[in-house]
Amino acid sequence: MVHLWFHRDISGLDAESVLKSRGVHGSFLARPSRKNQGDFSLSVRVGELVTHIRIQNTGDFYDLYGGEKFATLSELVEYYTAENGILQDKDGTVIELKYPFNCSDPTTERWYHGHLSGPNAEKLLWERDEPGTFLVRESLSKPGDFVLSVLTEEKSKASSGGRRVSHIKIMCQNDRYTVGGKEMFDTLADLMEHYKRKGIEEMSGTWVHLKQPYFSTRVNAADIDSRVRLLDQTAERENEGDKKSKAGFWEEFDALQKQETKVKKSREEGMRPENKSKNRYKNILPFDETRVILSSGDPNIIGSDYINGNYVTLQESGDQKVYIACQGCLATTVNDFWQMVWQEKTRVIVMTTREVEKGRNKCVPYWPEMQGSREVGPYVVTCVSERDATDYKIRVMEISPLDQSDSVRTIWHYQYLSWPDHGVPEEPGGVLSFLSQVNLKQAEFTNAGPMIIHCSAGIGRTGTIVVIDMIIETIDTKGLDCDIDIQKSIQMVRDQRSGMVQTEAQYKFIYLAVSEYIEASKTYNKVRESSLTQATQRARDTHTQRERETHTHSERERDTHTHTEIERETHTHSERERRKREREMGERKTEERERDGRERDRRERE
Repeated sequence: MVHLWFHRDISGLDAESVLKSRGVHGSFLARPSRKNQGDFSLSVRVGELVTHIRIQNTGDFYDLYGGEKFATLSELVEYYTAENGILQDKDGTVIELKYPFNCSDPTTERWYHGHLSGPNAEKLLWERDEPGTFLVRESLSKPGDFVLSVLTEEKSKASSGGRRVSHIKIMCQNDRYTVGGKEMFDTLADLMEHYKRKGIEEMSGTWVHLKQPYFSTRVNAADIDSRVRLLDQTAERENEGDKKSKAGFWEEFDALQKQETKVKKSREEGMRPENKSKNRYKNILPFDETRVILSSGDPNIIGSDYINGNYVTLQESGDQKVYIACQGCLATTVNDFWQMVWQEKTRVIVMTTREVEKGRNKCVPYWPEMQGSREVGPYVVTCVSERDATDYKIRVMEISPLDQSDSVRTIWHYQYLSWPDHGVPEEPGGVLSFLSQVNLKQAEFTNAGPMIIHCSAGIGRTGTIVVIDMIIETIDTKGLDCDIDIQKSIQMVRDQRSGMVQTEAQYKFIYLAVSEYIEASKTYNKVRESSLTQATQRARDTHTQRERETHTHSERERDTHTHTEIERETHTHSERERRKREREMGERKTEERERDGRERDRRERE
């Protein structure tokens, strides 16, 4: 675990944004501290939130302001990544460093190897054994800087006896690159082009010349489209004899083929005379160490436990996804095939060939006709339904032991029909859609065994499908910014079943399929992020509107109350005025009556 997770120019807010939009639980990155120069911060996604952990750089060691101390930032992160559960937030929440969130590579040039250690760089260059071979990698000792590793003409003084590898530091200062001195370059590519022409003089006075690059097949998943465009260019270069050869996909696939010749694994079981008739092709045999062993085999009968199939696993994954890659059935191996389906608890079968192509038998129909049943050894298989989908056919079958008719399992059979007789599909969308449906069905069965995938030989189309699915699984688990290596992934599955991915066209198709999947995921994430932003804005607008309505309602209430008070006061005032007038009128009438009475009395006296 090294500096693929180090982001030189990113703030805490930016870190939160990218981890929330493109990361998953356990995604993390390291960045320079904006508050304390020389220190760093570790930003980690925990559920839907992002927490930030301060890393102290004392000049002597790195630590988390206490606790364990480390010589490098890389060692600190590696320690806490390996020991999940050590880190805890203030509230006791466990913080897991599971998936490094990769920064974009500083260049798309294929000589850039990213997170490669010095010893591993030396190993690669020694294996090539061509003086002047070079590569560029991240610096382990100083995050954000780089190292140019070059195989020299000199013999190494080390016990290995190989040629000396020179490691030249490339410093990044104010977003410009230098190996020291006055010469500064805007990009790594500019720096490398300059020194390829000129050479580099070491402190000892020895000149180091850069002749041929050692290309990397590693790529940041989010940048794979750039790598595809680069590999797709038909770069012609002259070599000895004035011959010309293609670079790009052919070059990577050719290197893979050369590695295949170095694999020496036992295939004795497939070569036994008793098993030869069970192999569709006499030279395509399963490795003994990963072959599927039929549990129903009679130990007294040699070869009775044999079937031409291997377990294939994504070995880098903690929660391993397991496949079974096997050949298409022969008439004599149908019973063995269904025995494998039952013993492995398989619920999904993927078939990537038609039964007959161009007049050649590719696989016998090992399933019964629609609504029909068929005995296959100690089992009975029934075809319950069959329907056509775009590019493929779906069959729903049931299998049960003859002596346990109540023990029934449902099997989903997906047959891809749009793979051409020669080559690969024109575009990968159909295969990606097919795989999506297959995986959704596999996920419905919580205790399902391995998915069985086969074509005719069980290595070409089968290998292509397996590798595409494996890489998509990695991206879904680790996020769009994880590192992927298609060549290395193929090598990994070839170590488990010989010859997986047969042609350059299939090799390129894997790149194209992964690229399309990533672009679709980016689009989905943008739409999702936009929808979340809009939903958040709508929620804010609704809240603001409610506040306004509440305020308006309160205003109306207050106005109504005030109006009512005014009416009450006006009414009270009017009432008082009326009573006053009535009182005054009463008093006037009383005075008039008294005056009239006095007048009458006076007249009577006269």
